[in-house]
Amino acid sequence: MDQSMLFMLIIIVVMVLMMWWSTRKNKQQQSEVKNFRESLQPGTLVVTIGGVIGKVVSIDTKYEEIVLDSDGSLLRFRLSSVSKEYVRPAFIDDEDVDADGNPIVDDAAFDQDEQERAQSQGTQSAQISRDSSDNDESSHGDADGSGFDRTDDGDSQVPDKGE
Repeated sequence: MDQSMLFMLIIIVVMVLMMWWSTRKNKQQQSEVKNFRESLQPGTLVVTIGGVIGKVVSIDTKYEEIVLDSDGSLLRFRLSSVSKEYVRPAFIDDEDVDADGNPIVDDAAFDQDEQERAQSQGTQSAQISRDSSDNDESSHGDADGSGFDRTDDGDSQVPDKGE
């Protein structure tokens, strides 16, 4: 009989603690919601409990009403129907994620970016080497000693002015 009374007492204490913790959480949430609704200002984007997204136009605290502008339509709601501030979520298309939900890196676009960077760095280093070879007297401004300068596209040749 003694063990069953102890077990029953433990069960009752655990239930009382769970109820106390639950009411404490509810009071905190109610306080946060009350503070949010009191701090609403015109221009704030909000979502109602029905899912209507709109910008706050005016708030009437006497009658606890709020007027929202949703795509040009003025709508009046009870202040208690405002759920939260609206934050537009980032959108990622299903084609841009793998089966686990991780973003897919486009290797072709990444490789193209790398090639463009390498090409721009290569152009800069080629320009530096061309400038240094222009200062050398043995060079006639050409890369292969033929007396012709190549243009950037490599197709046309222009006679060197030095000859």
